[in-house]
Order: sequence, then C-alpha cells, then structure tokens
Amino acid sequence: MADFLVENNAARGIIKTLGLPLPLPQKLERSTGPWQEKPLQGELAVCGGAPGGAFADSLDAMLIGAGAQTASPDALADNARPKALVFDATAIAGPEGLRALYDFFHPNLRALKSCGRVVVLARTPDAMADALGAAAQRGIEGFVRSVGREIGRKGATTQTLYVEPGAEERVAPVLRWLLSPCSAYVSGQPVRVSGVAPWPGTGPLTQPLAGKVALVTGAARGIGEATAKTLAREGAKVIVMDRPDDLKAAEAVAKAIGGTALACDITDPHAAEKMLHHAEEHHGGLDIVVHNAGVTRDKTLSNMSEAQWDLVLNINLASLIRANEALRGSLREGGRIIALSSIGGIGGNVGQTNYAATKAGVIGYVRKLAPEMAARGITVNAIAPGFIETRMTAAIPMGTREVARRLCNLSQGGQPIDIAEAITFLASPGAAGITGETLRVCGGNFVGA
Repeated sequence: MADFLVENNAARGIIKTLGLPLPLPQKLERSTGPWQEKPLQGELAVCGGAPGGAFADSLDAMLIGAGAQTASPDALADNARPKALVFDATAIAGPEGLRALYDFFHPNLRALKSCGRVVVLARTPDAMADALGAAAQRGIEGFVRSVGREIGRKGATTQTLYVEPGAEERVAPVLRWLLSPCSAYVSGQPVRVSGVAPWPGTGPLTQPLAGKVALVTGAARGIGEATAKTLAREGAKVIVMDRPDDLKAAEAVAKAIGGTALACDITDPHAAEKMLHHAEEHHGGLDIVVHNAGVTRDKTLSNMSEAQWDLVLNINLASLIRANEALRGSLREGGRIIALSSIGGIGGNVGQTNYAATKAGVIGYVRKLAPEMAARGITVNAIAPGFIETRMTAAIPMGTREVARRLCNLSQGGQPIDIAEAITFLASPGAAGITGETLRVCGGNFVGA
C-alpha cells in the first residue's frame, strides 16, 4: 500500500494548505538501474578532516573516482549545494578533537541537497590507544546518528564508517555505495570495515556479480523477489527458491531474470542437499546464499501456543542454520552468506517474542560464523530491515501503519528494493571488508540501538 504522504502530491498540498502538524517526508532518490561506474557524476562533494587523518591523501581521489566534483569547505561557493559531506575523523584522539566535527558541519549542513549523504570515517573505539581516544571515536557515532535525525525529512542520510587499522584500502567501494542512490534507506548506521577476510581488490565497478551463482530462499515474492531481480541485474545467475506451493510464482520470477526455479521447503531435512544438487546441475556451483525465507506468528507470550512458538523458531532460525551448516563447505572461494534479521531482533516488539528471538539469533550466528569462514574469503553478514512496504505490512491497521512509517529519520517506510540493494552490495567483491556485521536498512528507525 502506497504512503500517501510521500506519493500523493494532492494530499501533500492539502496538508500544507491546512497547516496540519503532519510530517511531509521527501520522496527518496533510489537507483533506477544497474550500478554505475560514476554514481556521483556531476555532483559536488565537500570533504574535510581532522589533521593527520588516515584518508588525508586519498579521500579526494575516492570521491573523484565515483564521479564527484570535490571542494574543501573554505573553497565552497556561497550558492553551492553539495550532494555529499564526507569527513575523516580517524585522527581525533580525545574529546577536545570532536570540535572539528562542529567546525566542518555547522557551516555546511544547511546547504546539503535533498536526498544528500553525510559520511564520517572513524576508527573503531577498541583500536584506540587509550580510553580518551575510545571515548572520542565512540562519540562520533552519537554525533552522526543525531545529524541523521536532523536532516532525515529532506531524504538525506548519515553513516559512521568505522575503519580498522590496516583496512584502509577496503574503504573505497563501501564509501561509493553509501554515497550512491542504492543506499537510500540506510541511515544513522555504523558500518565496520575490517581485515578479517582476504582482500581480493575492489572488483568491477559495474556488473560486479557477473559469473556468480546466487540462491535466494523465499524468493517468489516480496523482498525475496526483489533480491533475486537485483542480484540478476548486477550479473548473477539466480536460483529462485520457494516452497513447492509457490513454484508457479517462483518460475515466473526465474523466467523474468534468466534464472532457475527450485521448489524446496527450508524446513525439509534434505533442503541443503536439494539446493546443492540444483546449483551443481544447472549452474556448476554456488557463490552466494541469501537466507530470506521466514514467517511470523504474532501473539503476546501469555497467549502464544507451543505450535506458534515452534513454527517460527524452526523456520526462521533452526532450519536456516541447519541448511547453512550443510551448505557452507560447498560455497566457492570468495563466497557470500547473507541472512535476514530484523530490527525486531534488536529492539524487540510486543507480541513477537518468538520472531525477535529468531532474528536476534541470526545476528549472533553470523557474528560467530564469520571468522570461521574468513580464510576462504567468504563473508557472512545479516540485514535487519525496518518497516518495509510489503503485503505483510499492508495488512497492519492503518493507524499502526502510519505510526510505524514515521518512526524513523526519513519519516517513511522502505521498499523491498532497499533491502535488495543492501543484499546485493554485501554480495559484491567490494564488500569483502565487511563480515560478521548486521546492517540495518531501516531509515534510521528509532527502535533499538
């Protein structure tokens, strides 16, 4: 169901005319096609940094490589409207250094374009030499989250890009994606780049998944369908897997993207065997697994039946882990495992003790599994969607739905394509520096940390 405050110009006009106290969120600029070599072509990016930052000599080059025109704050024309503000805060080593954030953003933030981007590069607090440094670097995240609250209604987003020492060369493709339209519904998030998995280089800037084989569970519709189509858009051959009852819909998706359909229930004890057999028979192997299949059976705990508890735990977590444990050894070098969590697993929800337990379990599973898979260049991550406009959320009562849409920086719900874009990024070679992480695609939702 469309969000009338975003999509309906007549409704927006009436609200403005009447002076009603309703937020009028900015319609987001999303990607309309495959990855571009220069996603910031023709846009202005203003960059700065605290003296001695790790990216002092490379930040301009990264932004220019993405197509941007760059300028320093002191060279900015009075009428300039930057699309991106990027600041290197890696050298801030104590609380007094945080003043540099104020000095850079205070005069420039108001000029940021609608649907603009703010990214602050920082060090992981644990990597700092002392507690003062850790306090300052962790303080950056609080600053960035708050900036996201301030600029969200104009469709602009903010991120903290934590970079572990030694992982600097892995930053460019991550920064490129965060500054692109593909990250439209990711806001206020800490994104960590590490050296855990081997670094194969950035990979191609366009069609990054060419030659890769991806399997998506629960792919006949909704987020799974959008993910299958987006992976295929970037060059992957996709196995569209769903329950036997949904085979016809899965076949339609597969036909549209040049993939293959697999009728298989994730709870089948032989599910992994069927996945591997299909991948080998039709595509010669498997590179990417996206665990998207899941269900809800919402009841308050006092009213929840054993069957409702067991069903959700089995499908969303136990079957996912069972299948993944059987698949992991057969993934090709440099593979990707991406599992769907939820902000419900981070912040909890009334009536979702079963669901929240599974989605929090996914977060714990990927974090522990990641270092075990790293030697083969395989990364393991989770995506935690916020309020996404799907058939499931369309069934929510209107009042509840309206509140849920507005409870984020961007004051609107996300689209299945937003989740698909994030999954596709994590599946790409350039995301090798991100593993064991959970990326929230929630518009900066107020739920959880």
